Amino acid sequence: MTEVRDKLDLTELVNRLFMYTDDRNWQGLINEIFTTDVYLDMESNGGAPPGMVTAQAITDGWHQGFQGVDAIHHQGGHYLITVNGDQADVYGYAVATHYRTAAIHGKTRTFVGSYDIKAERTGNGWRINHLKYNLKYADGNASLQ
Repeated sequence: MTEVRDKLDLTELVNRLFMYTDDRNWQGLINEIFTTDVYLDMESNGGAPPGMVTAQAITDGWHQGFQGVDAIHHQGGHYLITVNGDQADVYGYAVATHYRTAAIHGKTRTFVGSYDIKAERTGNGWRINHLKYNLKYADGNASLQ
């Protein structure tokens, strides 16, 4: 029964990652989703080289990166979850759409890919300590200009 509970909790954790990002709930990401330090790899989508960063640095970067974007929508699913004690691996698909009303070359850009996520059980529940994005393709107005 513990494995089922863990898998449900991990599914909710990843769903909250996407929902909090869409809502720009940066403090929620820091307090409820990430460990203090996270291995981040967004290089497949043009991000910085992979490495350890603080949760605060992640949310500061996302806050800056989403300036001028009117709406963000992530749709995740097909989660494959492996729990090994207090460590877990989550693989999942995700589609992200960004919308900008003022864009003149198309109002949306869409990213399709998957995530390799690692989480650890803490005194406050499961938290993400490793986030790797694997871009399959992007479509639409990449610059939202």
